[in-house]
Amino acid sequence: MTLEGDYKYTLEALFATAVRFNLPVAVWRLPDTAEIKLCVSLRGVQTLATVPQLEGGLSGFAFYPFQVTHTNPAAFINADITFSSLSSKLKFNFKLNENPEYVALVKRLQDYFLKIKNTRPATTWHVNRHALPAETNKTDFMAVVTKAIQAIEAGIFEKVVLSRAKAYPLETDFNVLQGFCQLQDKYKNAFVSLVSIPEVGTWMGASPEILVQINNKKVFKTVALAGTQPLPPETNPAKARWGQKEIEEQSMVERYILNCFKSIRLREYVEAGPRTVVAGNLMHLRTDFTVDMNQVPFPKLGSDMLMLLHPTSAVCGMPKEPATNFIYQHEGYDRSYYSGFLGPVQVDGESHIFVNLRCLQLFEDLALLYAGAGITAESEPEKEWQETKLKMETIRGIMVKKTK
Repeated sequence: MTLEGDYKYTLEALFATAVRFNLPVAVWRLPDTAEIKLCVSLRGVQTLATVPQLEGGLSGFAFYPFQVTHTNPAAFINADITFSSLSSKLKFNFKLNENPEYVALVKRLQDYFLKIKNTRPATTWHVNRHALPAETNKTDFMAVVTKAIQAIEAGIFEKVVLSRAKAYPLETDFNVLQGFCQLQDKYKNAFVSLVSIPEVGTWMGASPEILVQINNKKVFKTVALAGTQPLPPETNPAKARWGQKEIEEQSMVERYILNCFKSIRLREYVEAGPRTVVAGNLMHLRTDFTVDMNQVPFPKLGSDMLMLLHPTSAVCGMPKEPATNFIYQHEGYDRSYYSGFLGPVQVDGESHIFVNLRCLQLFEDLALLYAGAGITAESEPEKEWQETKLKMETIRGIMVKKTK
């Protein structure tokens, strides 16, 4: 697929310009929408000590890891320059006379942008120079799943989410913006993103899971999404049958959210679900929770819930502390930004934060894909391995070479 519309070369040229001048850039499309947005920071990436303020303050794009470390900082891309595919207009969100240090930089950006706008720019991206993590083979993954089941039976925790990463070679003519647009075309109901930061690297994904959302009417939303099964051809998702393992796994995520509400003494919420939803080649169970912030005395509900929720039981486990400790002791690699969170903050008056799932990290000639599976007492190691394979297929098929 190629980009279509008047914004075709503008979007590619903006991304290429940001990379050329070593600037952080994010491109995204919200679920069930047609508008592609982009933001570029002129001041480099900003690192925040805590979660971003979703109800006001800085406007930009948040990109947070599973666990903040010196190698995986909590990154924020300020929306100094923004672009929308609907308007095809570039917007400068600052005044040059108030930021004289930007004058020369903006002039260089504009000159380079105009130079490449009507051509196919080089498809380069920021590459994280850290060594690739060791891949987890099937035998080792299944052995860790078995240990997790034994820990559950011993009463250490109820659930733990175990993940793995696998590298695949990229096509020699791979175009990063074309890859993004293939994802957003194929996965209409997912949050599709492309984030490229000099200090962090370049990540792309199609996430099905809302973590925290606040729209321009001040309606808060979060979801419990868990339980996985393949989507067979010509299957009606509304008639999907779910086993006890998947039902209980999803119920744990629901309870986790409700406990977060309880901890801040919030009672005024609306719960809808669970229902079956489709995410690429998979089906999941989902329950929606909404709160009208105009009707409750919680002006920072989004930010407070984001701090409480991350990492959710859908990517970590329950209870959180023993599940997290098990992950660090046995998973065997650094998740980095996989199962962290990302999304626009106070862009057009709205904040949309998603869990970083169904994602990959781009290196010079390969893509590192990530996937996880929720382990409960009813888990079977072979099935959990197959679940991670299915999740990787969500983006592998259109992003990388077809290999066994």
